[in-house]
Parts: sequence; C-alpha cells; structure tokens
Amino acid sequence: MDFTEITEQSKRAVTEILAGARLKRGDIFVIGCSSSEILGDQIGTATNMDSANAVFDGIIPVLAENGIFAAAQCCEHLNRALVVERECYEKYGFEQVNAIPQPNHAGGAFGTICYQRFKDPVLVESVCQKANAGIDIGGTMIGMHMHAVVVPMRISLRKIGEAPIICARHRPKYVGGQRAIYDENLM
Repeated sequence: MDFTEITEQSKRAVTEILAGARLKRGDIFVIGCSSSEILGDQIGTATNMDSANAVFDGIIPVLAENGIFAAAQCCEHLNRALVVERECYEKYGFEQVNAIPQPNHAGGAFGTICYQRFKDPVLVESVCQKANAGIDIGGTMIGMHMHAVVVPMRISLRKIGEAPIICARHRPKYVGGQRAIYDENLM
C-alpha cells in the first residue's frame, strides 16, 4: 500500500469538500475512517496505524489551515465518541467522556492517532449534531454527528485507498412552503 498516495487522496478529498461546503472558521468537520477498509479488508478486521497516519497527514493540516475543527470518530466500541481539540470542546460545551482510544480494542486506528497527535485532545460523547460537513471513509456511519439536514456531496474521488467514501455537508432547513423564497447562498 502506498501511504503517500493515501495522504494525497485524503488531502484532495478534504480540499474539494471544503470548496463546496462553504464552512466558516470554527465549524466542525467530522471524520470517520476505517483503516481496514483503506487496505481493502472488512471494517474492524485489519487495523492499520500507517493508513490512519496517512489520512491524518492529508486531512488535519488542511482543516487547521482553514480554522475548521476536526472531530475524529472512534469505533462502535466507544459508542462512536469523538476526539476533538480542547478548544472545540470548550467552545461548544460538549460533554467529555473518560476513555483513551486504542487501535485494536476500542477506538480504532484513526481515533487513536488523533488522540496521540492532537495538541490537546479531549474525548467527547457527541458533538450534538453540530458537524457542518464530513467524510466517511469506509462505511463508519458519521451521520449521527451531522446537523439535521445533510446533503451528500460528489467529489472527484470515490475511494481513499480501497475504502469507498461518502462526503456530506449541512444546509439549513427549508421553511415556509411554496410561497417562500430561499437564499441561494445557503443551499
């Protein structure tokens, strides 16, 4: 597996998502990542720290450059808790939980890497459906962290490594029915 290519694919994917999602500084971007699926194996069966590091190297610097908070989803053994920077935790008032993600037990490779590499990581139970955009690498089910109205995004990539990706962004709800006029910038 070419991990340099995984980093480049991850960077390209997040750059394209940010271009289409119209996020603002301080918004939340959720990342679900199966290191197993990246390698072509079934989710949860071939945890790989190298592929998780490669995804981190592609995505996290781009988010940081744009002032976007990353929320790294852990696996189902930690109830899909998320690793965030303390600044995000404090800004949004999320509830901290007590666990340290582990690659082969509970948390997964990507959650573990983020916990190790973030400046001041905090594990939170939920981001209370405040994620404004995100990427699901390998079928990790990030939807529970997104705002109520999620719009799927098509980007030029369909996979990172061997893992299929699904990209999404939030848009405000439409209200008012057929007489309403909508702000095109919010669509």
